[in-house]
Amino acid sequence: MTWAILSGIEGNLAAYEAVLNDLEQQRSSIEQVFILGDVIGPTPHNLELVNRIRSPKPGALVPAVCQGWWEEQALILYALGRREEPTELVERYGNPMITTLWEAVPRELTPWISQLEFGFMELDCLMIHGTPAGVEEALTPETSPLVMIDRLQRVQANRMFCGRSGLSFCFEIESGQLNSQLQTLDRLETQRAETQQAQRPSLQQVIGVGSVGRSPTEASYVLYEPGSDRLQFKTVDYC
Repeated sequence: MTWAILSGIEGNLAAYEAVLNDLEQQRSSIEQVFILGDVIGPTPHNLELVNRIRSPKPGALVPAVCQGWWEEQALILYALGRREEPTELVERYGNPMITTLWEAVPRELTPWISQLEFGFMELDCLMIHGTPAGVEEALTPETSPLVMIDRLQRVQANRMFCGRSGLSFCFEIESGQLNSQLQTLDRLETQRAETQQAQRPSLQQVIGVGSVGRSPTEASYVLYEPGSDRLQFKTVDYC
């Protein structure tokens, strides 16, 4: 059993087609395709891309898709999001991006975007765009190990695949004991410490799955075999 896990298509239909062609050539049998958000982007091909995902060629798999940052921003513009104003969109790209994204994402796509899952939990693996803390949070190889552990423990996962950063990486956390201590003051103003200990699994991983459409010439994604725990990073050239 092999999973293909990708993210960050960002409306780049040519890049997505290149990945699909690469999947067809894999020797191993792909049993599931996961797209971890950012299917759409500020590009003119969003409707065509979503239709391609929802209606694959005969015999091809229908991908499981979760919501990404661009999907969240589009819903905000249509007054369907969790926030009232596209504050983060403006902070990152400026006011002109409001018009660009509005014109790039037709209203007819909003029902599909609205029903996308926040993430997927399969076996001991979490597949999500950002993290359990939010769709906007990007994990990188420079992220603190304590943050990585916290995000894994929130959902009791041993493997977390994420796409927000657009980077391809595997961050490993070896086995060990996690200690937490709470210090309080009792009525006599003496300090008392309460310590909790938790034993972590032998190995945990946070995997960045890369980005399909962010680069103008290369699409990156990962293949994962849950049975053997084999992870393979893939890069496809396209033009």
